[in-house]
Amino acid sequence: MKEIVRKVLPLSLIVALRFFGLFIVLSVLSQYAKDLPGGNAFFAGIALGGYALTQAVLQVPFGVMSDKIGRKKTILFGLLLFAAGSIVAALADNIYILLLGRFLQGAGAIGSVVTAMIADHVREDQRAHAMAVMGMTIAMSFAAAMIIGPVMAGVFSVSSLFWLTAILSISALVILFTAVPEAPKIVHHYSEEEAKIKHVFKDKDLVRMYITFLFHSSTMAIAFFIIPILMKEKFGMGTMDYWKVYLPAVIFGIIAMAPAAILGEKYSKGKEVFIASIGFIVASFLLMGFSGSFIGFAIGAVFFFIGFNMFEPLLQSFVSKFAKVHQKGAALGVANTFSYIGIFLGGAIGGYLYQHYHETGVAVFVSIISVVWIYWIASMRNPGLRANLFLDFDTHNKEKLEGLKILEGITDFYINETEELIIIKYDEDEIDEENITNFLHKIGAKR
Repeated sequence: MKEIVRKVLPLSLIVALRFFGLFIVLSVLSQYAKDLPGGNAFFAGIALGGYALTQAVLQVPFGVMSDKIGRKKTILFGLLLFAAGSIVAALADNIYILLLGRFLQGAGAIGSVVTAMIADHVREDQRAHAMAVMGMTIAMSFAAAMIIGPVMAGVFSVSSLFWLTAILSISALVILFTAVPEAPKIVHHYSEEEAKIKHVFKDKDLVRMYITFLFHSSTMAIAFFIIPILMKEKFGMGTMDYWKVYLPAVIFGIIAMAPAAILGEKYSKGKEVFIASIGFIVASFLLMGFSGSFIGFAIGAVFFFIGFNMFEPLLQSFVSKFAKVHQKGAALGVANTFSYIGIFLGGAIGGYLYQHYHETGVAVFVSIISVVWIYWIASMRNPGLRANLFLDFDTHNKEKLEGLKILEGITDFYINETEELIIIKYDEDEIDEENITNFLHKIGAKR
């Protein structure tokens, strides 16, 4: 575990710093944007999710670029763009400049690149622990942002949050070039045709994960649009009092992550965890939309954070498990593209619905799409059913790897030259470990 932490923690800190910069404004941005010159509820929704539009456009190009020119160079470029957008947003004195800054922030689309780099460093049988480390750092940054954001905005201003975000982006660059090791050299056995982006849509389970990313992020954007507005306009709370809702919600959300990760990864119950999470999200919006009491609203906010956070330790891990090694950057790029499309749509739709139908209309809409969401993932296969095999060079012939393509049940294989390992992913229902090892075993080598 210590070795995993050593490899993953610097990258997790980069992700956490970037997400902290995004999270810290979420708790106050919709109300702030609504009150800017030129602002209204719809534009406030666009401001909340605007960065996600450029993220959606650039996520796949960044993921593919990282597969070709390297992860570090791609992360460098993305962090610089994110810092520039933060500065523009900090200087905004009307809704249109704020939107420009948010769009520019989103151009630094490095989320899938960092996740792919973590997957490069960590063996697949250890990836659950690695994603847990990353998930905990993100959860800690999320918790801190939910508390610090409203207080700092109340003491100084919302623009000060964007300045802080720019500074944190530069800090992430320091970590990138002082603490992040180079990725191991990976050799795969796939043709140029097989590496094209269209192939990341051939796995039905991967496609189901993409749509899950879309729904998950859209409900998040809608929640973060409506929560601060209701706190101020319906319950008369000041910005510095928002923590009274966010703090218990964040605490319960973090607590919910551990059992979700254990059930999803260790016991291969990821699909069941997803459905339970959606149940919490539906209950949360019904409470926030139809409850006239502050207690009911606050419980709804807590339920949302529980449902939302139960997804967090599983989403990225499941995509990296379903994807082939030469497609990880591209597949995670597609997944994050769907996620950012969801954030943009959630912000825009949430703003439109609230402006015309108030919080009850928002609650009904989320309930309807959640029914579709449950139906969509009900037929997904749990990735825990795909086993992993790690074979050494000494007793196994890597020259025979090409022959694995004709064996039923082999889903992926590649070579880690740095650690001198052959890694094979296979379906336990179709082929067993002994058949694979016998196929690759060197004649005369000791077992």
